[in-house]
Amino acid sequence: MLMNNKIYNSDCVESIILDSIADGVFTIDMDFRITSVNTAACTILGLQGKDEAVGKLCFEVFHANICEHSCALRETIGTGKNIINKTVYIVNTSGHKRTISISTALLKDDDGTIIGGVETFRDISDLETLRKKIESAYSLEDIISKNKTMQQIFSILPDVALSDSSVLIEGPSGSGKELIAQAIHSLSTRKDNPFVVINCGALPENLIESELFGYKAGAFTDAKKDKPGKITMAEGGTLFLDEIGELPLPMQVKLLRFLQFKEYEPLGDANKKKANVRIIAATNKNLRQEVDAGNFRDDLYYRLAVIEISLPPLSERKEDIPLLVEHFIKKFNALKGKTIEGISDDAMNILLNYNYPGNIRELENCIEHAFILCHEPYIRPQHLPAYLTGMTTTTTTSLEEMEKTLIQQALIRYSNKKEAAQALGIDTSTLWRKIKKYQLE
Repeated sequence: MLMNNKIYNSDCVESIILDSIADGVFTIDMDFRITSVNTAACTILGLQGKDEAVGKLCFEVFHANICEHSCALRETIGTGKNIINKTVYIVNTSGHKRTISISTALLKDDDGTIIGGVETFRDISDLETLRKKIESAYSLEDIISKNKTMQQIFSILPDVALSDSSVLIEGPSGSGKELIAQAIHSLSTRKDNPFVVINCGALPENLIESELFGYKAGAFTDAKKDKPGKITMAEGGTLFLDEIGELPLPMQVKLLRFLQFKEYEPLGDANKKKANVRIIAATNKNLRQEVDAGNFRDDLYYRLAVIEISLPPLSERKEDIPLLVEHFIKKFNALKGKTIEGISDDAMNILLNYNYPGNIRELENCIEHAFILCHEPYIRPQHLPAYLTGMTTTTTTSLEEMEKTLIQQALIRYSNKKEAAQALGIDTSTLWRKIKKYQLE
């Protein structure tokens, strides 16, 4: 090659180009020995020069958390599939941990024979630090939200926790009432003592009293020995009464007495027992309306609702869905030993356009369902539950059928085609062509 009246060979030009790139690049042969490396790679890895890398096994230089068990280049050479923007961690020569994003591809000769692999990577440590700061700003204990209402709840929870007063949490099923109760307990001075849960709607009426207060041996036919109740088990800590709206009226009287005097009588025991227990209650009903209807005692309501927290449904905090999806992907990666990296835009659009009668619990179930079916880096529409996408898992669905179904759903949900196109992540002109193609007018 002729440049400025001088002849440069192709390797020289290639080296100049690679050294001008801000991303790190290195190549390996089929024995996983590094055959070339650019200047940016040396800088990121903390190498003094290229000779510290060339000729060495890649894991000897590239000290990444995936080297031993899930080498990206080994996977690409073995499967022929490129890896795009996988986040990993390395330790450079100075001993500093860095977060990087890597991509891999095959190297082939002129005959198409695989002769090695190439990996590009960039340092995203600053972005990762920023992401963690943003994430911490949107989280409290195990609760994640950037919704304005939820942020207001986050702001008062530390004071609520330290008050030791009774708390009533209202919200639809699956909205995270128990997580709020656990957060209050964890932030309180009782955090080192038990957090005990009893579901008032899950027990028959004749068993609630014995579960709550316990009983003495001989209190009834099958009472062979003493059994402590949930109040005793929660001594010094917090008792969470879930679905308090289902508590029968006779038990409401006994619970009220406990709240007033902090004492109770186990079944079959004439002696009163003192208890140091904080009560947090939760319900998916509107207890004020239940009081008006005569289904709940007003005096008990006011004892419980010293502090009242009302959680919005997920349909009113859809800005939290991407955060929650990321959280659940991390959770199920850890639980199921997978390495799913994220979710595709079209799958996310489906999740964003659903109203979730089951709230956060339903969203979590959707992601768990996807983990069972997904065997690739990103969750896609076909991995989501069939009721979200209109697809079935028992029959083969073509890509065109999937696309038609998604467009139909978007046209139903949105009042105009511009909004539908935005939700689908395509141009309005593209949507018009698809409508004509699938005869969806």
